[in-house]
Formats: sequence, C-alpha cells, structure tokens
Amino acid sequence: MASGSKPDSVETDHPGGGLSIAVEHNPPESRLQQLGVRSWPKWGCPPGKFPVKFDARQTCYLLKGKVRAHIKGSSECVEFGAGDLVVFPKGLSCTWDVAAAVDKYYKFDSS
Repeated sequence: MASGSKPDSVETDHPGGGLSIAVEHNPPESRLQQLGVRSWPKWGCPPGKFPVKFDARQTCYLLKGKVRAHIKGSSECVEFGAGDLVVFPKGLSCTWDVAAAVDKYYKFDSS
C-alpha cells in the first residue's frame, strides 16, 4: 500500500472506431472499494472461445482466469487475468479466448 509506483495500465485503441479496452493491472484495494466492486454481480465461464458484443460499457474485476480478447476487425489482442480491472466500451465486438476459467465481478453502465 505504501508503494509509490502507479499500477500498470494498458489501453488498446480500436483502429476503425476509436473503441478501446482499458486494463488496470492490480488496482489497490482502496480503488476497488471506491468502485464498490464486491457488491457487483458475479459471472464465470470455463475455458473456450466465444464472441462478445458489448451493448453497454462494462467494467469488470477478475478474481481468477486468463483471457485474450481479439478485437473484431483488427489484429489487436488484449490480455488480462486475475487481479485486473478491465473496461469494455459500448459497441465493442471481440472474441474471448479463455485460457483459464474466469470468475469476475462486473457492472454495466446505464448510459
């Protein structure tokens, strides 16, 4: 907690539409509490590959798992896993390649 270093953050731009996946690696517990992450619904899935389209902005926090998200219409691939806080923008389409079963908290924005 007394670390002076900023958590790693990765943002990947979608070349066609300006959509991006933002990944914050190992956010501090204070940030998770501020967001109310542990009050969000939980979702999980086994390893496999499946398409995902986000009709609303989703923020999620992975408790376990490892995912490579291949952004549709792009060669971009974003990796995230246990301990990561991830934001998917509304309108983004991607394919999830789940290498290790996912267990996550998630929240959709109402806007």
